[in-house]
Amino acid sequence: MTGERPGPPGLVPDPAGEPSSDVSNWNIANGLTMLRLAMVPIFGWLLLYQDGESTGYRVAAFGVFVVASITDRIDGDLARSRGLVTDFGKMVDPIADKALMGMALVGLSIINALPWWITVVVLVRELGITLLRLLVIRHGVLPASRGGKVKTALQALAIALFVLPLGGAWHFVAWVIMIAAVVVTLVTGVDYVFRAAKLRKTSPRAMARRAARRRRAGE
Repeated sequence: MTGERPGPPGLVPDPAGEPSSDVSNWNIANGLTMLRLAMVPIFGWLLLYQDGESTGYRVAAFGVFVVASITDRIDGDLARSRGLVTDFGKMVDPIADKALMGMALVGLSIINALPWWITVVVLVRELGITLLRLLVIRHGVLPASRGGKVKTALQALAIALFVLPLGGAWHFVAWVIMIAAVVVTLVTGVDYVFRAAKLRKTSPRAMARRAARRRRAGE
């Protein structure tokens, strides 16, 4: 999904997660990422077929979504365990995650299976955090939190249940999980904002700039 893995606080990167110039972009981890990206339009077409009224196509869309979500887990594990981390993979993986999530949420809203306000809230949060990471990148990497992993799991499970044309108790369960996903999405979003603000104040770059200002003031 969005690629948010739990990581330790601070600015020390995990060597296993660092890209290597010796690794070809043509590897199995990147291949799975590209496969997931290619599944997005297929999933969207299956979900939107006959305005979502076809049970068979909805079930097929569910299958594609599940497979795509599984590849998100596998490609990251393969890249880290086999030393296949590349700059290309680190760039494309979150794009594939957000494309799949965005297609699912927008598609479900188009067929009136999910209110538009949920889609807007989730997508605005995801876009906002992505931009926030880019804004603070010069101060260091903003590591993902455990809450981010919970958020991703809840979103994937809730969307999968909404893609299926469920009724009765299962529909109620889907709503409970979706509301939980929205709450965790908002809470983790606020957490990222506070952590980004702290990073801007405590990063080596920020401390060096403050030290330089103090030296100039003391001259």
